[in-house]
Amino acid sequence: MSDTITLSVDGRPVAVSPGSTILEACAASGVKVPTLCHLSEVCSNASCGICVVEVEGARGLVRSCAQQAREGMKVTTASARVLESRRTVVELLLASHPEDCLSCLRLGSCELNQVAEQVGVRKRAYPPVRAPRKLDAISAAIVRDNDKCILCGRCVEVCSEVQGVSAIDYAGRGLGSRVATFGDRSLADSVCVSCGQCTVVCPTGALTERDETDEVLALLRDPDKVVIVETAPAIRASLGEALGMDPGALVTGRMAAALRRLGFARVFDTQFAADLTIMEEGNELLARIAGKAKGKLPMLTSCSPGWISFVETFYPELLPHVSSCKSPQQMFGAVAKSWWAEKEGIDPEKLVVVSIMPCTAKKAEAKRPEMRDAWLWWKGKGRAAEPFQDVDYALSTRELARMIRRVGLDFARLPEESFDDPLGASTGAATIFAATGGVMEAAVRTAYELVTGEALPGIELKAVRGFQGLKSATLALAGKELTVGVAHTLKNARAVLDGIAAGTSPYTFVEIMTCPGGCVGGGGQPVLPDWDKRLARAEAIYHEDRKLHFRKSHENPAVAALYKDFLGEPLGHLSHELLHTEYKRKEVR
Repeated sequence: MSDTITLSVDGRPVAVSPGSTILEACAASGVKVPTLCHLSEVCSNASCGICVVEVEGARGLVRSCAQQAREGMKVTTASARVLESRRTVVELLLASHPEDCLSCLRLGSCELNQVAEQVGVRKRAYPPVRAPRKLDAISAAIVRDNDKCILCGRCVEVCSEVQGVSAIDYAGRGLGSRVATFGDRSLADSVCVSCGQCTVVCPTGALTERDETDEVLALLRDPDKVVIVETAPAIRASLGEALGMDPGALVTGRMAAALRRLGFARVFDTQFAADLTIMEEGNELLARIAGKAKGKLPMLTSCSPGWISFVETFYPELLPHVSSCKSPQQMFGAVAKSWWAEKEGIDPEKLVVVSIMPCTAKKAEAKRPEMRDAWLWWKGKGRAAEPFQDVDYALSTRELARMIRRVGLDFARLPEESFDDPLGASTGAATIFAATGGVMEAAVRTAYELVTGEALPGIELKAVRGFQGLKSATLALAGKELTVGVAHTLKNARAVLDGIAAGTSPYTFVEIMTCPGGCVGGGGQPVLPDWDKRLARAEAIYHEDRKLHFRKSHENPAVAALYKDFLGEPLGHLSHELLHTEYKRKEVR
């Protein structure tokens, strides 16, 4: 069989691999055929009809995203018939779409708007054909607006085929067709885990994060509030992309400068708490191996809140395997509103903690009722009145980008600035939390040294890097072999959990991240991700790790000072009070 086939696109020959679609052949020839339902690696169900082309000998127009290219095929991409068909399809879509572009979160990145521009639709050609429907919000995380849904199916596919959750599917017929949860319940009453992957693949504003930028901007102007910010590791490798820079642009210093100019009183780093997480989680693992801590082996990481919601919903019997550690976001909030607030003489009820996260599930996590341990700590001192959360607001990468644009900052021209001390200090181990395998690698760097007293041979654990769905490595630790596993996406998590439930798991410690590629591919990241963009973000993260002076969490001097001055020791009484929690079965009504 030949390695390529040759066909004609608009009269010009093009060679592509066998099995390529006509759409791919057109792209290879330099022709951008518009699409809506198609998204590489996610969905190509040929439902929208935007991508039609003419093929010599075919009786009708051909949907290029689903039809394979063949040797000698002659394709025409812009005939009068093709252009009129595409225009009609867009006009019909707009007949059931609201005219509220100026208030839509996808203004500027709406694919329907972009396709309408490409095919030359400037006004509504048909009267509205659907009655307005109400918004559907899930907790603090996701907003669903079915008025803007074009039934492309991307959200259905990513939820079922990538995440294995299947919280949504098609329902109804004709004009009543829609994407819905089982029984038409709200997302809040479904098995949705708030991962937000639907929001990054949706071509319109039908699925978006719950935007909280107005609330945060108002607090930044409130003289009675002290508003501080923490930034997750993945943001430094994706914020630039959200503001027009190349994918993977590393913007750590510019990000810190932008946050100061927005008005935050202190600019801190969630990576400080990632190092803290390794100290707690690494010691918890060693205690479980030695039989000195409750909880079962293999131990499962607890940094990813979408994953926690997944195990609470689908595998509650395995919750004893999950680490009791809070996520870095929540550890940061608890430390900031206890130790740091007391140290600075700040009334914790006036302190507002805002996190910048690559994740929509972080919004729901911040609102969990068990995430109020700083309030309980102050209450124990008789110095707190009304309950308050450890983290007040969790904003996505997209929300921060909107705030920066709104105040008129020229992001690319900002100077490089540093985070504030002490909660801005971190190590390379914390940076790599952003990529799948990073939490495991960071944990091994510290756990190996704590047990053996020697540095890990080759600090980079490359066996757990990369975008394979499941990865593993075996280490010699204190005369024993320790097998660790790494999974990303919830569909791959199922395979790991099924093995644990069956008693066949070979692992001692397992890292699970909710999103494709880990946090670099999170549900709050710039829309329309692909593996090349995720890879560029991950490479930026590993680059930053390599250039930092400290690359192991236990080397972070600020974390060492926190234990000396306040917490005492990992897994100590105060650590358990502020940094650990328990997870519970999620009841779906």
